[in-house]
Amino acid sequence: MRLTRYFLPVLKETPSDAQIVSHRLMLRAGMIKQASAGIYSWLPMGYKVLRRIEHIVHEEQIRAGHIPMLMPTLQSADLWRESGRYDDYGQEMLRIKDRHDRDMLYGPTNEELITDIFRAHVSSYKDLPLTLYHIQWKFRDEIRPRFGVMRGREFLMKDGYNFDIDKDAALHAYNRHLVSYLRSYERMGLQAIPMRADSGPIGGDDTHEFLVLADTGESEVFYDSEITDLKFGDRAVDYDSVTQCRAVLEEFTSRYARTDETHDEALFHAQVPEARRRSARGIEVGQIFYFGTKYSEAMGATVAGPDGTRTPVHMGSHGIGVSRLLGAIIEASHDDKGIIWPEGVTPFHCGIVNLKQGDSTADTACERLYSALVARGLEPLYDDRNERAGAKFATMDLIGLPWRITVGPRGLDKGVVELTSRRTGDSEEMSPEAAIGRVAQIYAQP
Repeated sequence: MRLTRYFLPVLKETPSDAQIVSHRLMLRAGMIKQASAGIYSWLPMGYKVLRRIEHIVHEEQIRAGHIPMLMPTLQSADLWRESGRYDDYGQEMLRIKDRHDRDMLYGPTNEELITDIFRAHVSSYKDLPLTLYHIQWKFRDEIRPRFGVMRGREFLMKDGYNFDIDKDAALHAYNRHLVSYLRSYERMGLQAIPMRADSGPIGGDDTHEFLVLADTGESEVFYDSEITDLKFGDRAVDYDSVTQCRAVLEEFTSRYARTDETHDEALFHAQVPEARRRSARGIEVGQIFYFGTKYSEAMGATVAGPDGTRTPVHMGSHGIGVSRLLGAIIEASHDDKGIIWPEGVTPFHCGIVNLKQGDSTADTACERLYSALVARGLEPLYDDRNERAGAKFATMDLIGLPWRITVGPRGLDKGVVELTSRRTGDSEEMSPEAAIGRVAQIYAQP
């Protein structure tokens, strides 16, 4: 993409109402625009990152054997009355009446709707296990929406739902989700720590939240510092293996890590040596639940077992905050110049800066670089504006592309361009061909 043809409305000044880093930088980098309190339009660059995150989530869910679908944003209130949650959800639920005076709601989550789909089409244990998921916009009418996409009213979320014949099978689905989430977050350049949490209005006894450590996190967390050394890496896990999935869960949850809602100070001191005790702020980016037969019993979601006896299925739900993740990544990866995108979610793979627009040699070299990168299946952003070099560098630093290729007449006289890492600031001179090869290698699929 050439910057002169792109819509990137960057701001020179920081908006006064933006309280945290991610909100300030998303506004300044032209990624979002507020439509009303807690509701945002996603401008082209913000939308590109949102889709990168969504793509990773889809890939890892499908890798784990989960099946994608799509449910509507509006739901019938009757289903929520069946489960008993229509009144429990309180004023966060946006309640609506249609033209026929039927009670509707803008879905904050989908346990009732997915259970209704299941009971209509599945009747035998032979069709289990089954996990369905979708990525869809949700709405929760926060009393004080703030912090941009971190605490908005409308948000994009992946929510998945497993159906199993008994508790053991459902707990395997729980462990399988934990593994898939760990892999997803690492691909986004994040370390998300699974922490024992409170189930809230969704219910159930087993639940873990995934939190990214950041000063602006809404939760206080307490943890053993050893947990921050754990990496999922590129390990191979067979998602059908109960043993392998349980082993990963135990590795990542055996050390103390709790949100403030479930923190036990006595247990913390008993389990964790003083030198390893940590407290910090955390941003929730996902949560997994096992809630047994809470919804299946209330809504009649049963299957015939091997002996023909009908039994309620065991269920769990599993969410990832897709739009919230974008803010969390910025909170975890920025400096005083702007965003620093991890390679896995960057809107463009690299930037090309022409130091002397209008110079035939520099223009030609930039066009060749641009075409060669596109031919390699990459998306460069070419700053072809007739601007001074300082303004071009400031824009690149603000929007945070991981790599920048700088092209100028002096370097071209020596046959070189400059490749710069946004994260480290390190630069290296090399031939244009070598720069193309280096960038292509960085993004090569394993």
